[in-house]
This record gives sequence, C-alpha cells and structure tokens, in this order.
Amino acid sequence: MFENQPKGLFALALANTGERFGYYTMLAVFALFLRANYGLSPAMAGTIYSSFLMLVYFLPLIGGILADKFGFGKMVTTGIIIMFAGYLLLSVPLGGDTVALVVMLAALLLIGFGTGLFKGNLQVMVGDLYNDPQYKDKRDAGFSIFYMAINIGALFAPTAAIRIKEYAETALGYSSNDAYHFSFAVACASLVLSIAIYYMFRSTFRHTEGGTKKAAKSDAASTEPELTKEETKQRIVALCLVFAVVIFFWMAFHQNGLSLTYFADEFTAQSAQGLQAMCFDVWNLVAIVFIVYASFSLFQSKTPKAKGISLGVIVLALAFLFIQYDAEGTVTVSAPIFQQFNPFYVVALTPVSMAIFGSLAAKGKEPSAPRKIAYGMIVAAIAYALMAFSSFGLPMPQTEVGADGNPVAVHVADVTPNLLIMVYLVLTFGELLLSPMGISFVSKVAPPKYKGMMMGGWFVATAIGNQLVVVGGLLWGAVPLWICWSVFLGVCLVAAVFMFAMMKRLEKVC
Repeated sequence: MFENQPKGLFALALANTGERFGYYTMLAVFALFLRANYGLSPAMAGTIYSSFLMLVYFLPLIGGILADKFGFGKMVTTGIIIMFAGYLLLSVPLGGDTVALVVMLAALLLIGFGTGLFKGNLQVMVGDLYNDPQYKDKRDAGFSIFYMAINIGALFAPTAAIRIKEYAETALGYSSNDAYHFSFAVACASLVLSIAIYYMFRSTFRHTEGGTKKAAKSDAASTEPELTKEETKQRIVALCLVFAVVIFFWMAFHQNGLSLTYFADEFTAQSAQGLQAMCFDVWNLVAIVFIVYASFSLFQSKTPKAKGISLGVIVLALAFLFIQYDAEGTVTVSAPIFQQFNPFYVVALTPVSMAIFGSLAAKGKEPSAPRKIAYGMIVAAIAYALMAFSSFGLPMPQTEVGADGNPVAVHVADVTPNLLIMVYLVLTFGELLLSPMGISFVSKVAPPKYKGMMMGGWFVATAIGNQLVVVGGLLWGAVPLWICWSVFLGVCLVAAVFMFAMMKRLEKVC
C-alpha cells in the first residue's frame, strides 16, 4: 500500500493530519463546552454544533469555485490563515455572556470558511498527483493513506483535548469553563505545524497547486468517451439518489459528537479497570495499530530482513501492552475520550478492509459501490439497534441548576463503557463501506463535464446530513433514550431499503 507512491502524497497527508488534529481536538469537547459555558439546552447546543458541521462540509463547494479562479495552492494557504484566526478567537476565555457567545459564533464562521478553502482543495491536489501515468494504478491506495492520515490526527485529538483542559485546571488554576479554551488553543499550534510541513515539502507537489477544475474537466473530456444527453441524465440522477441516501448516514454517524457524547457524559461509567482501562490510553491503541500493520508486513514481505523487522515490531508492541496492563489499576473515563475509537478503528481496519475487498475482487465477487453503500447503511442501523436495546429501562436525561444559575447535566447511570466502544466499532464498519466507496462512485460515474459539480454535490449532501445532526439534540431529554436511538435506526433502514430498490438503476451506470 505504501510502495511507489508520489512523494507529494506524504507531505500533503501530514499537512492534513496537523489540521485535522486541531479540528477534532476542538470538536471533542465543543458540545460539552456549549452547555457548560453558556448554559445552553441540549437542543440549542445541538443546533449550533450541527450548523457548524454543515458549514464545514458545505463551504468546500465555495472553496472549489474560488480555486477555479485563483488556484488550489493559494486557497489552501488562505484557508489555513483564516482557520488560525478563528481558532485564536475561540481560544480566548471571555466568559459566558452574550458578547462571548457572539465572538464564539464569529470564530465558528471563520473556522468554517477557512476549512472550506482548505479541505476540498487539498484533496484535489492529492488527486492531481496521480495524473502522472506512472502513479495511475496507485490512486486508490494513495487515498486510503490520505484517509488514514486524517484519522491519525483524530485519534490523538480527544486525549489532547482532555489532558490540556485538566492541565489548565490543576496546574494553571483556571475554572472548568475557562479551561476549555486551552483545548481550542491546541488547534492554533497544530495549524502552525501544518503550514510548516506544507511549505517545507512544497517542491514535491508544487505542480498541483496551479491546476484548475476546468483543466481537469478538459483532460477528462479528451480521454473519456462522449456521453449522450440521456446517459448524462442517467448518471446525474443516479448520483443524486446516492446523495439523498448518504445524507441520512452522516445524520446518524455524526451523533458521535452530540447525543452519543451526551450519553457518555450522563449515562456511562466514569471509571474502568483492567483490560477495559487499557482501551482509554491512546498509546495502547497505537501499539495495536503497529501490531496490525506489522502483521500484514510479516506475511507480505519478500525478504527475511523485512520479515524480521516486522516480527520485532510485533514483539515490542506486545511487550509494551504487557507492561501497561494493571489488573487492579483504575482510570477515569471522560466523555470526549470515546471519540478516539472511531479514528482508531479506521486506521486499524483500513488494511483489513482493503485485503478483504482485494480478495473478493480477485475472485470476481466484490460488491459494487452502490451495494457497499447500502450495506453501510444497514451496518449503521445495527449500531443504533444496539444502542436502543441497551437503553431500555434507563431513566430520562436530567438537569439541575448549577452555582451560576445555569442548568447542568446530571450523571444518572453507570452503563459499561464497552457499549459505546462496540457501537463505535460497528459505526466504523459502516463508514468504511460508505465513505470511501461513495467518493469512488462519484469520481467514476460523474459525467466528464460535471465532475467538479458532482463532487461538490457529495460535500453538500454531507453538509445537509451534518445539519440534521441537530435531531439528536432535539430528542435528548424529550423522549426516552430507546426512542431517540430508534429514530436513527429507522432512517438508516429506510435509506438502505431505498438503495436496494434503486440498485439496478444505480449499477447500470457503474
């Protein structure tokens, strides 16, 4: 997977890792910060949270339009600068009054717009690295590496958010609410690192900075067969059907930062022991990732030396885990830490997923991209079925008035952390089936003249799904928990049924 890739891939992937690390560090505690600092209800906090996510995924469409005129590289750099300004505003403790709320909303607008300039255009630059014929057959593996880089940044983010907040409280003497701002400041530092990497290794990808979508469309039109108006219409309709489905996946999936975080905060045990406790140390998860990749390397390496190195990595990682184990030790479990499991699963399972589908492809049995998307919706439904079943008999969410007069969430139950750990695993399987496959389907099926517009459509669908994340906040405390989870179970199942009903039409354009 890592062999014979263009050097620019690793530079762009690392630059993206830095930016995503800051973004997910901020996001890990953001919903809890909104409720604690401003005394917002779950519904209002959910509205702000989901609106921010919508901006982050809608604005790459605007960023792409600007890049057509000014170039991808300029937009990426401009985006980093604007994001830095937004995170800097968010890092200043201003209290919880109206002025502080307005400044926070202005910071979110800056972060959203900066991300819109950065996110999509950096991905276009990665894709342009593979226009060179010598790298053409490495495109899928390259994007898998890039996707993993995103999740490596996300993997460390929850731990960083929690530790820096605790440090601000205990060592610096800040209040709990003011300490949140130190977690947001981490994003500023990560952006400095990101732009430093970008410019240090710019020579490896400089040739992709000035490309335009118009040029890409022209190249595609010259190499791909001309489509009739009817064929073009069929493809656009098929893509719009897929967009309609993925809206509901992201609506359910991104509850990880809202209602699932509320559940972790109010209904999940706040301590763990033994093997369970080891799951909450990010370095133990990193050791497991090393074991997974070294195991693949052990069986795929062609030389004894490479096999020996792989075996050595496995032994060292196992020894590290053995040293870390403490049967009697107890660790505190903070709600945001659960968000590390999704990126961990993505990084650990991507080579497994590629191996499975590679094996199926060799046998001619690999499912089509639309079928994988439909299966992904079913898998997401299973995750929420597990949440609904496990929530029977649990009390309604409760609040009490805090010392500052604002409502404060009350911890009312001690559900085993294993529930959310398992749910995030199932949701990640759904993500691996849907997200990379959806982008692949768009790039393959989109008519040559409308590739940029259709990829923008994928981001817009994601944005709408993120806006609908607010449903989790509206349901929280308004209905029993099992009904809240059953809503997401239902929409995922309906979307899957719709996909299967349209399957022949979708596979016809593949």
